[in-house]
Amino acid sequence: MIKDFIEDFSEQLRTQRWDDHRYYHHSRINQSLHFVSAASFLVGYVMIFFDPIAAALIGWLVSMTSRQAGHFFFEPKGYDHLNQATHEHKEEIKVGYNLQRKVVLMTIWALSPLVLYFDPTLFGIFTPWASPADFMRQVAKIWLAIGIGGLLFRTVHLFFIRDVETGLVWMTKILTDPFSDLRLYYKAPLFLMKGELIDPGLDIVEHSLEEQHA
Repeated sequence: MIKDFIEDFSEQLRTQRWDDHRYYHHSRINQSLHFVSAASFLVGYVMIFFDPIAAALIGWLVSMTSRQAGHFFFEPKGYDHLNQATHEHKEEIKVGYNLQRKVVLMTIWALSPLVLYFDPTLFGIFTPWASPADFMRQVAKIWLAIGIGGLLFRTVHLFFIRDVETGLVWMTKILTDPFSDLRLYYKAPLFLMKGELIDPGLDIVEHSLEEQHA
């Protein structure tokens, strides 16, 4: 029973990771930004054990901004001929945060320093900041809470709109994405320097052919 669960969990994880790659990462610029994001996230993973404040700043100011900029500004929004899917369909079926949900999350992140600026105690949670350094440390704590909260919120949300396993698989995927993104996109900057703006999708074609012959 445990073996079956692990096998099913692993298969779902592979499926979610593959769907994320083939649907939402066609742009070589987006892929390159994900490579930068993954590398900085891994630095943050190490830093969180020694300096959670620095980890939060790296995670949001470098990792998340580079990652989401790739999706918002460089990923094609037209018809996906490789997967035969419209942009609207891909947004509708996305397991995690689609662009609309990302706008909400990034808006909360961007506005949170303003809330702290006008209410230095943040509704009584903090001791009022007395210097720019204190302000940034408290902002970093808020950003760390937003990151953890965003992950847990969507995970639990998936429990209800999908099932518990889907939610847990998605959370596992998000936490391990930096490792897989490094493996998937480490060559993307090289392709980009050669002038290749869009991934030709040969891996997607090969994967489809393998499924047909399976």
